[in-house]
Amino acid sequence: MTVTPLNLKTASGHQVLAAAGKKILRPGGRKATEILFTWVNFQPGETVLELAASFGYSAIALAQSYGVKVVGIEKNPESVARARANVEAAGLSAQVNIREGDFFHLERIPEQFDYVLGEAILSMQSAPAKAKILQGVGARLKPGGQYLSHEMLAQGAHIEDIYRELATTIRVNTAPLNELDWQGTYEQANLTVQQHHTGPMALLNPLTIAQEEGLGTLLSLGWNLLVHPPMRQRILAMQQVFTKYGDDLGYIILRAQKPS
Repeated sequence: MTVTPLNLKTASGHQVLAAAGKKILRPGGRKATEILFTWVNFQPGETVLELAASFGYSAIALAQSYGVKVVGIEKNPESVARARANVEAAGLSAQVNIREGDFFHLERIPEQFDYVLGEAILSMQSAPAKAKILQGVGARLKPGGQYLSHEMLAQGAHIEDIYRELATTIRVNTAPLNELDWQGTYEQANLTVQQHHTGPMALLNPLTIAQEEGLGTLLSLGWNLLVHPPMRQRILAMQQVFTKYGDDLGYIILRAQKPS
């Protein structure tokens, strides 16, 4: 497959970070997702639908750690091809199925699942888009099934400034919510929040990157920033916003359940 060159000036923030070598693209890092998973009693053979599976890293880790069967949907065909290659290399083709698909059209997926996993999905959407995605999530869950999510948290008096500066730096109209509004959004979609937890932004924290992705990833990321000025400008601009609003930006993880 021919890989389309990435325009570093116009690409979304997560695309730029991935191009720089970052593997974990979640506001709270791997630790927050691991906390989320401690709330769930995964059983071997249970089914998980992962939204925006990217290169398949999360789907592979889920299958390896818990013995669950994972269907990952990903919109970008190049990412789908790479994810499938990663799954095959891990020897998990019978357990992980990566499909080309759009989380705005979950009705195209025929199955229902014990769990749906979405990380940094809803934060990038408007209120109507959040509602549409959550409606699709509810339809894909079995009765009593659970939606596991990891999103960006935004609060405080400067919320409109945060939205404007995130949109400028990430190149997506990011609209994260505060703690109460996230819970209310899920409740409006008939998904009852059972547990939630908040914490500080960790996406570009060098110590977190070294701990969770390894010193090699941190050094590779630093090298790419050094030799690619457009990449450096984009990522430093993101970091400046995270630092400027450090008291108001963070992550939230939620476990919400569909009625039985």
